[in-house]
Amino acid sequence: MKARALLLVLDSVGVGHAPDAAAYGDSGANTVGHILRQRPATRLPTLRSIGLDTALALAAGKPAPNPRLGSAGVLIETAAGKDTTTGHWELAGATLKEPFPVYESFPAGMVSEIEAQSGVRFTANIACSGTTVLDRFGEEHIRTGRLILYSSADSVMQIAAHEDVVPLERLYEVCRIARKHAGRIGRVIARPFVGQPGAWKRTPHRHDFSLTPPRTVLNALTDAKIPVTGVGKISDIFAGSGIASSHPTTSNRHGMNVITELWRSGASGLIFANLVDFDMLFGNRRDPDGYALALEEFDSWLAGFIRQIRPDDLVIITADHGNDPTWTGTDHTRECVPVLLPGDNPGDSLGRIKGFGFVANRIAAYFGVSNDWRADSASA
Repeated sequence: MKARALLLVLDSVGVGHAPDAAAYGDSGANTVGHILRQRPATRLPTLRSIGLDTALALAAGKPAPNPRLGSAGVLIETAAGKDTTTGHWELAGATLKEPFPVYESFPAGMVSEIEAQSGVRFTANIACSGTTVLDRFGEEHIRTGRLILYSSADSVMQIAAHEDVVPLERLYEVCRIARKHAGRIGRVIARPFVGQPGAWKRTPHRHDFSLTPPRTVLNALTDAKIPVTGVGKISDIFAGSGIASSHPTTSNRHGMNVITELWRSGASGLIFANLVDFDMLFGNRRDPDGYALALEEFDSWLAGFIRQIRPDDLVIITADHGNDPTWTGTDHTRECVPVLLPGDNPGDSLGRIKGFGFVANRIAAYFGVSNDWRADSASA
């Protein structure tokens, strides 16, 4: 049988503040730990069997129980930043030494260049959560046709428009133009929405326009004729670099169904998937109850999926950052992330690993491709 692997990123599922969390204002953050403390009845038997408790203990510097059905540890981010792009790129082997810029409002010159080339006008140009910005500027957008421009604590430029006012392809065109003028901003995000005042609803037609990353393990696999399939927003995060095919998704449930079907097909290569609801729907909105239910839903799916893992398969479950729903504000949190390998050396604790690049190196070794990029990782 041909080699196949799954790299599954549970977006924002951190397990305890990183050693440098104080520099980010996140000392004490713990996404999973605080959810379980606030909602102790949360049932995650499958995740716990493959090492979630091991990861939580390691992140806290406590004696860690060994996982029963796989190997497990924690990864400590070395890249500068705590955003989605930075985390995913480091998992794939590209570690950023300088953080992406973050804006409270975008420079007037940048905005005017985008307006001039795209033929649109913007309103807002503030840092704000996605739901609040619609409440504040949605009616003005409907009335004037001005697109809503806003940022957040991440390095993102977000452009929101009602689908009945600005057709999707037109919104995407504006975002492509914005990408050309956005410099080192990590992502330009199209944020279409529908509804009426007081009842706005963002649609699943979001699209991210990212910077092209440095060379990663995805490029090494592609050069070796090993296909890489993106699920969810993976292709967007990597600007398509090293991705052979892509399956955008509308929810965690949709993403899990796509993974199941791809895995059942028996296709070789790497499936690289992101489940975004943890972050987008529950972390950002500071909803620990919803987050807990999403973890339980994933755990239930995982119980069936791990029965389909062959002894020669590689499955890595991890995260890209934290987003503690009990924390202040709506920003991501600088946390250690779990690295869980179901079926791999059962009972083995991997310890505290410095560098998300552990994942890229493990994938490269599994497929037998050379590590011709910089992916630092070491025991911490």
